[in-house]
Amino acid sequence: MSGPDLLRLGVLGSGHGSNFAAICRAIDAGALPAQVAAVLSDQPDARILELGRTRGARTACLVPASARGRLDAATEEKIVAILREEKVELVVLAGFMRIVGPSLLAAYPRRIINVHPSLLPKHRGFQAAAQALAAGDEVTGCTVHYVDQGVDTGEILAQREVEVRPDDTAETLQARIQVAEHELLPAIIAKFARR
Repeated sequence: MSGPDLLRLGVLGSGHGSNFAAICRAIDAGALPAQVAAVLSDQPDARILELGRTRGARTACLVPASARGRLDAATEEKIVAILREEKVELVVLAGFMRIVGPSLLAAYPRRIINVHPSLLPKHRGFQAAAQALAAGDEVTGCTVHYVDQGVDTGEILAQREVEVRPDDTAETLQARIQVAEHELLPAIIAKFARR
């Protein structure tokens, strides 16, 4: 499905690509009037790149200078250049384990969103499900938010709650949070597509 009226997405991810796959399922089902223009990763073996190729999207692996953390300026400029070449209108961070910086934020003001596995502002950063368990939370969930210069600090667009069960491990809780993410993220992207 492609056409001039479809929202052009650029998806950045570092891993398996389950949220990206959920976006693709929503597109294929006609629930999300968008097309995937580019899929970029910081990990050469990330499955999200393979999924992007099967969609016919432009794919690229751009490995930053640092092992973790913030994107370096040179890598970020390359990302911006690819997104612009592909006429991307909305950037979606789907399991992207890097902090974006000023170049990408300036190129796409209020057009970069992220999905995070907690009810922000609680449990920012890594291992949010484990953080929820350690805090003794009875409810956690996921959040879709605008990306800003901080770590999971941008304006919240929507949240979905997930019950924490007495027998949960970080893995079982994370698996149920991902189910909620797979519903919430495409629904929020669809709102952008219909504006």
